[in-house]
Amino acid sequence: MADFFTHFSCLLDLGTPENAARALDLYSRMMEANAAEDPPSDAFLLSIQPEHGGSQLWIRDDATGDAQTVIDFVLRCAEEFGLTGRWGFQWANTCSRPRVNAFGGGAHVLDLGRRKTVAWIATNPWLDATLSAKRSKRGAA
Repeated sequence: MADFFTHFSCLLDLGTPENAARALDLYSRMMEANAAEDPPSDAFLLSIQPEHGGSQLWIRDDATGDAQTVIDFVLRCAEEFGLTGRWGFQWANTCSRPRVNAFGGGAHVLDLGRRKTVAWIATNPWLDATLSAKRSKRGAA
């Protein structure tokens, strides 16, 4: 049996150490609500690390995480703390055993002020679409 994982590691700057501490409480409440879902989504680890400064949260997976849960959390922080500008992260999808279409990843960029997605990509659908495209691509046989 194969195990599937989603890995990521990124920072979110909340502007002040006070906001960062409040965001930890926001995350706890969000995970309590998540635990009531059936099934709950994979969570992620969240901490304030001194080497990243007191205003930044380190968001990462433990064994696997859910990219959408990260996006939801960051958007809640943007609303709660009035964050603006662009923020993004990337993730890698891996598998404990070789499986077709089991490896890939993606990236997501948010406009924090508008609370909207700017752009995103997932490599598996991109690869499928690019391979099935009828027009000739440079380097194609």
